[in-house]
Amino acid sequence: MKKLILLTAILPMMANAQSSKKSGGLTPTAAYISEVWSPDNGDGTFTNPVINADYSDPDVCVGASGEDYYMTASSFQCVPGLPILHSTDLVNWEIVGYALKELYEGDPILKEHFNTVQHGNGVWAPSIRFHNGWYYIYWGDPDWGVYMVKTQDPAGEWEKPVCVIKGQGYIDTTPLWDDDGRCYLVNGWANSRAKYASVLTVRELSADGTKAIGQPVIVFDGNGTENRTCEGPKFYKRDGWYWIMCPAGGVPTGFQLAMRSRSPYGPYEHKIVLAQGKTQVNGPHQGGWVHTKYGEDWFLHFQDKEAYGRVVHLQPVDWSSGWPMMGKKGEPVTTYKKPQSSNSVKVNPMESDEFNTPTMGKQWQWQANYDEKYGVPTAFGSFRIYTYKLPSESKNLWLVPNMLLQKTPADAFTVTTKLRMTSKADGQFGGLIMMGLDYSALVVKRIGDEFQLIQMTCQAADKGKAQTDKVIATLKPTALDKIDYKPGIHMDIYLRLVVKDSKVKFAYSSDGKKYTPCGDEFQMKEGKWIGAKFGFVSAETDPKCDRGWIDADWIRITKK
Repeated sequence: MKKLILLTAILPMMANAQSSKKSGGLTPTAAYISEVWSPDNGDGTFTNPVINADYSDPDVCVGASGEDYYMTASSFQCVPGLPILHSTDLVNWEIVGYALKELYEGDPILKEHFNTVQHGNGVWAPSIRFHNGWYYIYWGDPDWGVYMVKTQDPAGEWEKPVCVIKGQGYIDTTPLWDDDGRCYLVNGWANSRAKYASVLTVRELSADGTKAIGQPVIVFDGNGTENRTCEGPKFYKRDGWYWIMCPAGGVPTGFQLAMRSRSPYGPYEHKIVLAQGKTQVNGPHQGGWVHTKYGEDWFLHFQDKEAYGRVVHLQPVDWSSGWPMMGKKGEPVTTYKKPQSSNSVKVNPMESDEFNTPTMGKQWQWQANYDEKYGVPTAFGSFRIYTYKLPSESKNLWLVPNMLLQKTPADAFTVTTKLRMTSKADGQFGGLIMMGLDYSALVVKRIGDEFQLIQMTCQAADKGKAQTDKVIATLKPTALDKIDYKPGIHMDIYLRLVVKDSKVKFAYSSDGKKYTPCGDEFQMKEGKWIGAKFGFVSAETDPKCDRGWIDADWIRITKK
């Protein structure tokens, strides 16, 4: 009799989770429609952002069919990494997989490194390209070098990463295969590692794109000009011109440049082709250009929305002047006609989860390389997350790797979950968290033979600041094990967080019907290069006792 409530609303989610996959994405009958943000207006127009979630530094390519579009984005230390999103119209997107199961498969030293939480490190600003029947993704890891993965099915398995260039400081890499088969790579530089930035370099790679065979050449220098912080370059060729499109001027306040040359090594002339102007879309830049089979041109880029992260916008591109002017006369559009497409199916990235399948939903990521002791799906219609053993010196939850988190999907939304906390020892806790440089969580924690409902909050967690705990209520267990062998006590509870204007309010319920507001309002804060993320936390401080766990029955993202 489990999970009969809200059945009408749940069925589309279950169909999506249980449907078979195709290389072009999910079948039309499996479309997941978000209750909190869907950009398709249903009248032939769309409203930006097309993805109101943190897909930082997005890039896009046209697939083999000419009408399948694939997007990827920065994933930093989150695992699985390099998300793969699919669309047939550049407006309706779904998550179809990840290119990286872990960081970095095939390299035992780096795999060990990323087994611990490395906030803000890892995969920076990838590019995705389709070339000779293969899909390629290149990215710069600022600490380790330039990497590449490839596949013939972007929704399927990707090959293990190949280190193309070893070293520090390389970021924002994009290949270009020229008409003669030669391959070039453009990249930016991370000042935090290289101790210089605001320059773009081009070098030649081997024809298969696996190693550098030429020396880098500086082709653009933004130092001392309005084009400071030029980075995130994307490399193209059109009508005999080599094009580099890149952002400049800073992440929250910058603009989009286009530059052209008759040689991949420059010199390049440049022009601002997209800027905020009189709109509310700040820093509109860094993304990917596509030319469709219908002769249309479009540009996907991000907007930095602070705690919500970097959300994805779509702009028309007009080449009539010889330059790719984006939006409406170089300013972002809010509502616009959709790109031409033979497909009219609405679909959005998955958010809610009934946990009814034996695999982890594609909306979820861990904070480090996965360990099976973090958590696993169950055959009982739930996802189990075991308590992570916090080091005794821990002051907060910043380095907990087994948080199961997803991106915020809208400016205003409500998250409700039903879960059971099973505790084998004193001090074990679990619940809902909004995670960033600052965080706040609503958890149940075992104290003796009872549970306490606690709001755990930390300001400047990344700086090692101590967490504060606010006890809200003391709760009797809802069930007790009646065996002598390692008995546990259990707490069944519904937890809720409500987001509006980047602020979080918590509530709880014992029956899923009447919710009691609780705790202090929390001001969301972005993470290290990413937006705040929400999901589940489960931890403890006793190094010797058996682990406890939470079984998440379901989680639902709604308007109210």
